[in-house]
Amino acid sequence: MIKVLKMGSAFIGIIIGAGFASGNEIMTYFTSFGIAGIFGAILCTALFAYLGMVLTRLGSRMQTNSHKDVIYKISGRYLGIIVDGIIIFTLFGVGVVMLAGAGANLNQQFGLPSYFGSLLMIVLVFLTVLLNVDKVVGVIGSITPFLILTVIGVSIYSLSTMDTTFAVLDPVAKAVPTTLPNWFISAINYVSFNVAVGASMSIVMGGAEKNEKTAAWGGFVGGLGLGILILLSHLAIFSQVDAVAGTELPMLAVINTISPILAVFMAIILYGMIFNTAVSMFYAFGSRFIYNGTKKFKVFVAASLLIGYVLSFYGFTNLVSYFYPLVGYLGLFLVGALIFATFRMPQLKNKEG
Repeated sequence: MIKVLKMGSAFIGIIIGAGFASGNEIMTYFTSFGIAGIFGAILCTALFAYLGMVLTRLGSRMQTNSHKDVIYKISGRYLGIIVDGIIIFTLFGVGVVMLAGAGANLNQQFGLPSYFGSLLMIVLVFLTVLLNVDKVVGVIGSITPFLILTVIGVSIYSLSTMDTTFAVLDPVAKAVPTTLPNWFISAINYVSFNVAVGASMSIVMGGAEKNEKTAAWGGFVGGLGLGILILLSHLAIFSQVDAVAGTELPMLAVINTISPILAVFMAIILYGMIFNTAVSMFYAFGSRFIYNGTKKFKVFVAASLLIGYVLSFYGFTNLVSYFYPLVGYLGLFLVGALIFATFRMPQLKNKEG
């Protein structure tokens, strides 16, 4: 049970980054659709639980330390090239977004230069990547509970202190700009994007667990927990949408209305969650090309971080606005391959052993 919870917590940590913890993603993908966003969050919960279980189970079954073997096994030679390319593109791209988000976070809350926050993140990520995969999973999982408790606490407070109804707030929420057409496509796009983000590290994490059932339950619990957090975050922001609409970091804005001191605490947690995703992205990106733990691996990751640092100057908001939805649509190839892999699971087992 401890292993399952540890893996589930790490799965949440892999996927939750600057966009989610700040409320930026939630506002765009769910709150902008008002009450219908609740149905989107419920759909996401079911899909995340299912796909999280598939990812960690596949990693454990094939005992792999890279997503490459699993992706080509379940997708075939030609589709595998496309899916593999999408994951590689996503890993590095989201890593860059996290570096930009780290700078934006410290700049907004503490007034520090953006380049300082991004540079500090690079140092922390590189030092963590020097550890082995089990320790990386431990580091990622240890920070996540703080965010979970904060989101639950803020949601309860926001809902209990509401002085109006969701029906009244619905038109206000729907006035929030979004690039997505409706709640259903938005939910699918969000799951697809996050699966593309978390697939590689989830597979690697599953590969580090020899017990396939434990790995599967870990992914399931992680996906379920992630979905519940999405729903709670949506309700918290929705309940205060008249006050936080138009802000870049709506969750932080909600917390600021509760307590400025708590907002500082949240900013620190947010930086930690950005760190979680950044570590996952660059670790998995390096593992795709070079066996982790080697000197070449460390040099490759260091070079990737430096290139990412330069690209991060494009800006956090710009990167999220253009990059995330694109990955969401591209990620549908991966989601389709994972669903298909479910029916081939016994066949994979026969071939592997």
